[in-house]
Amino acid sequence: MLLKFIKKNLVFLFCFFLIIGVLSRIDAISDKIALALEKNPVVVAPNANSYQKMDDFIFVKNTNDFVPLSYNDLLNIYYTITNNGYKTFTFYCPSEYKECLSDVEKISNDPETLTYINNFVHPYNGFSNVRTVISESGEINITINYLYTEEEITKINQKVDEIYASIITEEMTEYEKIKTIHDYIIEHTKYDVERNTNEDSKYLSYKAYGPLIEGFATCNGYTDAMALFLTKMNIKNFKVATELMQENVSGHVWNAVYLNNEWKHLDLTWDDPVSEDGKDYLQHKYFLISSEELKNADAGDVVVKEHIFSGRIYPELKK
Repeated sequence: MLLKFIKKNLVFLFCFFLIIGVLSRIDAISDKIALALEKNPVVVAPNANSYQKMDDFIFVKNTNDFVPLSYNDLLNIYYTITNNGYKTFTFYCPSEYKECLSDVEKISNDPETLTYINNFVHPYNGFSNVRTVISESGEINITINYLYTEEEITKINQKVDEIYASIITEEMTEYEKIKTIHDYIIEHTKYDVERNTNEDSKYLSYKAYGPLIEGFATCNGYTDAMALFLTKMNIKNFKVATELMQENVSGHVWNAVYLNNEWKHLDLTWDDPVSEDGKDYLQHKYFLISSEELKNADAGDVVVKEHIFSGRIYPELKK
């Protein structure tokens, strides 16, 4: 009996101390499990919205791989998130990419780089701001606030369809269609001098709503409006921004258009000049021209810097 009692208690004591040992190491075990899970986190990529572009460019490309291994991978992830119309998105920096967190911070704190990325997406997927939250564990949470409201998009789409149906015919070449739209927007739009001077205006001239609904635009509004028509016609395009690494130059934006296997410049803003006599003028000086022709058009007594762009961002236009 005594022997049985000792055996039973030994078993009990062994189990007791085993449980105590496990409990004392529960945090360490949990950490190891979490670390193992974090090595291969699951990134959930929702379906893109209807304004997604399938186009790839030299600077940024669509990606299905949300595990970055380089700075360029991060650029492609930011582009894809924006291009797909995601409002929020989470991805992770892998341990083998040592500079990942610092590179994410570099991109997220650089308005110029974010603007460049923004210029390659559909106007309706263009953002007003991007918020990036970086965790020390390697988790990256991105929140995007988009520029256009659903109400604005509905009104603009109705107007685009109405204009297109009234002035475009199937017999027209792509060149003729672009010229017809170019001329229509300019003839029905005035440059918003007030916003340009005071950085404020009663018109939404900084987006397509201004020229298409209100009849007033700044360069952003002209460019977005033209981009909507180009995309409707399935013509590859993106927006070009001024290289801001210059002294005494204000920002500007215009369209790049892929026509007949060549990239061309298209600047509605400068083809709709503000005149001293108050009259409306329609020009074609900046209509579907090459980079060399753009340089020549800007040549003169006063050096025009607004059309100087980064060949690193827009290598398609370097020719």
